[in-house]
Amino acid sequence: MTRHPTAEKAYALAREAFAAIGVDTEAALARLDRIPISLHCWQGDDVRGFENPQGPLTGGIQATGNYPGCARNADELRADVEVTMAQIPGPKRFNLHAIYLETNRPVERSEIRPEHFQRWVDWAKQRGLGLDFNPTCFSHPKSEQNMTLSHPDPAIRRFWIDHCKASRGVSAHFGRSLGTPSIMNIWIPDGSKDQPYDRFGPRRRLIEALDEVIATPIPREFHRDAVEGKLFGIGAESYTVGSNEFYLAYATSRKIMLCLDTGHFHPTEVVSDKLSAALGFVDDILLQLSRGVRWDSDHVVLLDDETQAIANEIVRGGVLDRIAFGLDFFDASINRIAAWVIGTRNVRKAILRALLEPGARLADVEGRWDGTARLAMFEEQKSMPWPAVWDHYCEKQGVPVGLGWLDVVRNYEREVLSGRA
Repeated sequence: MTRHPTAEKAYALAREAFAAIGVDTEAALARLDRIPISLHCWQGDDVRGFENPQGPLTGGIQATGNYPGCARNADELRADVEVTMAQIPGPKRFNLHAIYLETNRPVERSEIRPEHFQRWVDWAKQRGLGLDFNPTCFSHPKSEQNMTLSHPDPAIRRFWIDHCKASRGVSAHFGRSLGTPSIMNIWIPDGSKDQPYDRFGPRRRLIEALDEVIATPIPREFHRDAVEGKLFGIGAESYTVGSNEFYLAYATSRKIMLCLDTGHFHPTEVVSDKLSAALGFVDDILLQLSRGVRWDSDHVVLLDDETQAIANEIVRGGVLDRIAFGLDFFDASINRIAAWVIGTRNVRKAILRALLEPGARLADVEGRWDGTARLAMFEEQKSMPWPAVWDHYCEKQGVPVGLGWLDVVRNYEREVLSGRA
């Protein structure tokens, strides 16, 4: 990629401006380049997967819109992901759900095996990517009552336990094959549309089921377990078995990862404030960045106040190595590749801006109870020339600067996506 003299000059000036407040932009970029972001497979095909792509979405899952060009098979999805990743600077991972298996015959979810995902492993190995995994506890006849691991029927509960255990085997295979641990996140839709009589029973059953799922130890260098809570879901408005409080307690007591999804809380709650609280008790957090609009609607991540606040808290707390960054949105109303690119670039921009804060100086004035200087520095930071640092990073990484990526995506849409029925 050709270097632009104007951009180089802008970066040189930005580097001087940040140096004046004690920030080394090169050190910030070096740190940024060691932080992978896990892109989610379900943005590319509206959470259909390849088990039964014509089947209905259930369990509170809903992708709105019908933009042309949805991936219809794994090869198309991989092609779309490759175009996407070429527009995003920095290291990436890819996050798969169990329904994205590839097989010539129907395979029940309780029977999935590593070989059903081997083409994904081969693809990831060729491209130097890590893979993450999720059991799929929705869009299945045995999840129609919005109950899976907490179901009162032992046979149905057994099915979902076996599915999650089989998923751990797939996840561990990813880690062994690719040399980087696969994070397997468990989310279930279990809950009640109206007020239940018994709230204790489902949670007791869920504890027992989860304990069985994670009973067999797997080395952390291959696989890590995570559990994801939620405030409510479609069909589970009045009671969610796996609430955030439930999973915070479970993750803490079982020494596994807690997943915080930014769309899974009340609109007046913010995940940025929860990080320092949860990390006092759990070792690691899986952070799934999404954007709820009035409810958990999984809009594309913006570079908004809360996204920035989350990145700031992580950097200020010195806990970057304890956070796994992922995404969880699925918007079918716009170009799906563009959605991936916009959301992922925004997450990385937020992390960069956080790394460009004058942390030592802010800590100093706060330690001296100088709230005036702290507020002034916070506000001045907002107008610092961080975009010039971002443009320099994109050029250095060989990805488009500014909106240059949109031309690539539009061209791919004309040449490839428009030909998909």
